[in-house]
Amino acid sequence: MATTSFRTRVALAGDFLRDHQRAIRHMQWVIVAVYGALLVIPVTMPLPDRTASVFNNLTIAAQFAFWGIWWPFVLISIPLFGRAWCGLFCPEGALTEWASRHGRGGAIPRWMRWGGWPFVAFSLTTVYGQLVSVYQYPWAVAAVLGGSTVAAMIIGWLYGKNKRVWCKYLCPVNGVFNLLAKLSPWYYRVDAQAWRAPVRRTESINCAPLLPLRNMQGAAECHMCGRCSDYRGAIALTPRSPEVEIVHISGGNGWQTALVVFGLMGLAVGAFLWSASPWYVTVKQAIATWLVNRDVYWPLADNAPWFILTHYPQVNDSFSWLDGAVILMFIAAAAAIVGGAIFAGLWLADRVLPALVRPGVRDADGSLLRSSLEGVHKLAQGLIPAAGTGVFLGLSATTLTLLQHEGVPTGWANPVRFTLLTLALAWSLRFQWRLAGLRTPSAWRRSMAVAFVAVGMVPFVWSWVLFFVRW
Repeated sequence: MATTSFRTRVALAGDFLRDHQRAIRHMQWVIVAVYGALLVIPVTMPLPDRTASVFNNLTIAAQFAFWGIWWPFVLISIPLFGRAWCGLFCPEGALTEWASRHGRGGAIPRWMRWGGWPFVAFSLTTVYGQLVSVYQYPWAVAAVLGGSTVAAMIIGWLYGKNKRVWCKYLCPVNGVFNLLAKLSPWYYRVDAQAWRAPVRRTESINCAPLLPLRNMQGAAECHMCGRCSDYRGAIALTPRSPEVEIVHISGGNGWQTALVVFGLMGLAVGAFLWSASPWYVTVKQAIATWLVNRDVYWPLADNAPWFILTHYPQVNDSFSWLDGAVILMFIAAAAAIVGGAIFAGLWLADRVLPALVRPGVRDADGSLLRSSLEGVHKLAQGLIPAAGTGVFLGLSATTLTLLQHEGVPTGWANPVRFTLLTLALAWSLRFQWRLAGLRTPSAWRRSMAVAFVAVGMVPFVWSWVLFFVRW
């Protein structure tokens, strides 16, 4: 009885969102106005000096809002509430949908549907943000966030009608949110039998992220806006186990595996660690010495414009071409080493388990063909908790730096960090145990698979130990 009542209240929450769409749109425009102000006003002001504070300088306040609060805690909100940020609060989503409502309504081109955009967009944005020091300077924020917003509006105006084409295909964090939303304890459940029941003519629903409502499963792509709640009496916001989508629904694919393993757990680690790493300094000095000994000086020049490499000579912060090259090398090496180790662990785990097979496809001797990497892709889904937590830990480092600048004690940070990391790793390994259990009842095989994945994650864990303790 209590469970039924709880499910009813959850469904009513979805109906509440459906019935208050006008208020949600008004709220979105308020957020757009605040977002625009935090983007535009700081670029018109001089760079803050060392005495500037979040309480007396709008540039520092905007920096804290974007990188100290917004991004870290939006990331946390996704596994807690699904992609409610996307559907209810995101200024970029609201603007691209508004542009689409008033645009030319063109057909979505084939190139935009390419499955690799989430990985590529995330990678390019992450790397570019490091090269222009997006966490420190308002012009860099305007280039990265503002450029993304302008692109979203252009795509909205060109393609679709009253849709969020940008959000579905090209948003740099769409792939990340897609993965994290699989952990959400809520989703809009579609009752197939109720959908097929004859109903009187109903008003059509505008699903802005272009989901096939009749066949919708899981929470990965749903923006949780509530517009479809109780549509045809078949869709309702419903509680669920946060493990059910990864274990029983999501099969994963190559691009999602690349995003989890080489993006969130590899490339992102390199992006967060390079500025604190003594290895970066050692490599840069060694290359600089080699260049000087050969009378090659142009890579040491710091004359790149700010929108290519960090260039703020007024505060003695400018990157040389060599700085940029070594940053790229460091991030690429982290992606290869950390991501490569994790992928190797997944591959070995897949090998020790009974084969996933392609139904009905047989080789020359009549035996079922083993799927090449389908098993690896499924196991990679189980690493989402660790991957998401790693990105949160990296982003929250900026939060803590800003708090320290304001004189807030942060001695509590490392115990909290390692508690979160331990819990995330334990959850990811639990997923590996459950996913392995779908393929074999053998406790020995399941244990070996989990062990291979655990060993593969050692460089990932050690990276955070270096960042938080050693460096």
